[in-house]
Amino acid sequence: MTSIASIDSLVLSARLPGTWRLHSRIDVDGAGKEVPDPALGSAPIALLFYDRTGNFAAQFMNPNRDQSVAEGLAIAKNNTQAVGGYDAYFGKYAVDDATGVVTQTLLGALSKANVGATISRTMTVTGDSLGIKLETASWNGTPVIRTLTWERIG
Repeated sequence: MTSIASIDSLVLSARLPGTWRLHSRIDVDGAGKEVPDPALGSAPIALLFYDRTGNFAAQFMNPNRDQSVAEGLAIAKNNTQAVGGYDAYFGKYAVDDATGVVTQTLLGALSKANVGATISRTMTVTGDSLGIKLETASWNGTPVIRTLTWERIG
């Protein structure tokens, strides 16, 4: 017989809280071609935090910020906007364990236009790996599927 505690440990809402470091961030278009993001680069560094009371924070940085950084769309579908090779936002989150969708409401963001936005991502946690998938647009408006892979560090 499975205990309630062991069932809870299998659901996303129980496995998501923690500190996560970005391992990879890949955008692909409808043809499967990789579409690098010039604002954050092809290998940004990032940290993501989820606590057990519904708060989260995310920070992304292009490690080559000394290079000219392209500015993209003011607001891409279901996404935030980097400024000067950096993106940061925080707020509240809710998990739908049945669908694996995490909905985040941005209370604060580096880009003023993102404050108050609601963004949703499909997430899975396997061991110490967090996978996130979302439909959005590249810097030039091309629809892309973004896949992020994170590793738990705390």
